[in-house]
Amino acid sequence: MVLPPLACSVRGCGRPLTRDGTRVACAAGHAFDVARSGYLSLMQPQDRRSRAPGDSKESVAARARLLEAGVGRAAIDAIVAAAPRDTPRPVAVDLGCGSGELLGALAATRDLCGIGIDLATTAVERAARRYPALTWIAANADRRLPLLDASVHLVVSLNGRRNPDECARVLVPGGALIVGVPAADDLIELRAEVQGEGVARERADAVVAAHAAPFDLVERFTVRERHRLDAAALRDLLRGTYRGARTSALERVEALDALEVTLAIEVCRFTRAGERAREGS
Repeated sequence: MVLPPLACSVRGCGRPLTRDGTRVACAAGHAFDVARSGYLSLMQPQDRRSRAPGDSKESVAARARLLEAGVGRAAIDAIVAAAPRDTPRPVAVDLGCGSGELLGALAATRDLCGIGIDLATTAVERAARRYPALTWIAANADRRLPLLDASVHLVVSLNGRRNPDECARVLVPGGALIVGVPAADDLIELRAEVQGEGVARERADAVVAAHAAPFDLVERFTVRERHRLDAAALRDLLRGTYRGARTSALERVEALDALEVTLAIEVCRFTRAGERAREGS
């Protein structure tokens, strides 16, 4: 059995964490309790900007309802298909894992040691209840990842925040990073309705630039799906994917019976800088 390569999140520590019953601890004596639902909080005081950091319970539930209805599933399927399969029981980490659908889909297709990390305890609690065989961590992925150096084979991030240097630190040589971000026309019809115009916004170029130093870009492609959604589903899109449910936006959506909406994700697959050159030598 491959144990999750977790590292102590106490500032200046970073020692390996081992589990003993309902607690995990490092050799320095720092200990953390596992919640009854199965997730582990490695959040430190400096990681919290509010009493309930991360997405709200309503936003988490809205995204889960959409995925259960198949809305947004194409991006998950594409990332699962792009994930390398050449390592027996790889360690796979999902940054900004939300309710765990992406990591759960990966685990359904191969034997792996899966770790999901999200800032919102409401999200990882939901993930832990649904996928108890995987490891779910409440932590701030913007800071130092609670993972050991060179211990991870695959990092994925779908519409989540990333720290390129930290991703490079935790990946093994030849490890892969797969990032999915909204494409320029993502939700363009909905944005036109609530803002008065649908302005295309390019995001993937910035992702590639931010990862240029520690990573090489292997491939880049766009995944699109279209759905005709009723007002309830459109409200969930606002809550889960469009800056929350602003009152003015909700009022405009309530006036709609239905709307044809494009969901578009641009996927970038990276490997650690220099690895491709060494593999071809």
